[in-house]
Amino acid sequence: MTVAQKLHRIQKYSGRTQEELARDLDVSFPTFNSWVNGKSQPRTKAVEKINFLYLEYLGDTSIGKDVLEKQIIKLQQLQQQFPNPFSLIMSRKDIYDEFLLSMTYHTNSIEGSTFNEPEVRAVLFDDVTIPNKSFREHQEVKNHQGALGFAMRWVRDNNGTVDQKLIKHIHQILMNGLMHNAGEYRTHSVRIAGARVPTSNHMSIENHMSKFINTLNKLQKDTNSQIEHVAQTHARFEQIHPFSDGNGRVGRLLMNIISFKYGMAPVLVRKEKKQAYYTYLKESQVKNNNIPLTSYIFDALFEGYKLLNT
Repeated sequence: MTVAQKLHRIQKYSGRTQEELARDLDVSFPTFNSWVNGKSQPRTKAVEKINFLYLEYLGDTSIGKDVLEKQIIKLQQLQQQFPNPFSLIMSRKDIYDEFLLSMTYHTNSIEGSTFNEPEVRAVLFDDVTIPNKSFREHQEVKNHQGALGFAMRWVRDNNGTVDQKLIKHIHQILMNGLMHNAGEYRTHSVRIAGARVPTSNHMSIENHMSKFINTLNKLQKDTNSQIEHVAQTHARFEQIHPFSDGNGRVGRLLMNIISFKYGMAPVLVRKEKKQAYYTYLKESQVKNNNIPLTSYIFDALFEGYKLLNT
């Protein structure tokens, strides 16, 4: 693959402009544009940066355990700095609002929302109606606000286990007014768009979800196993795909519930890195290789810890 082809793919899947990517690479826009159009070639150090960006946005399934070891050390340092992220978020309205904004913007953008972050902020906090945007996009913002609030209150008030009733209720809030069977498991076959990943037969969903819940509630003790647990349960939930729509949003909220139960920060999956996210999910689901997804969850946690410095 040529440098120009890599840059085109980075721009396509990251959603970033050429100006933004030029800044990421510490070059001028004319230089970047010249690379994209094949009129000039970057030097060795620039190629290394381009390759790094390519892997960051599109994924690298060859990630090894050595990467996880470095991420564990970084996470342990953050845990010492922030011993109780959940309590900090719940006690600081400014941090809670930034958490709500980031989660809502990124999770809905991953699913196709065209709102930018300032527009999401206006809908969330000022109850503004954005011109030329659909009812669905506005409803998705308000629904996610309600679902996240419910999930946070549940974590605060319940030391018990996650159950199917909780998951269905989160889905009901998320998809209220958007689908007729919100809060109900699907009764038909479904495919995951863009992926050849077999989902559960609709007649087996109750059984598969029962087993999934048992696995989810078996909390791990050491740090690496905890992150791997978050990754594995997320991959399994998305593969079961219990609902007709909204599985990604529900799954990302469940990741946060598990992370909070482990005393860690939120797991923030950024929309710019959704292609890598999909790549790693598929690697886990089809090839049972959980290392890349586990590494990705580490990075998503680091994004969550950044919110705590608001």
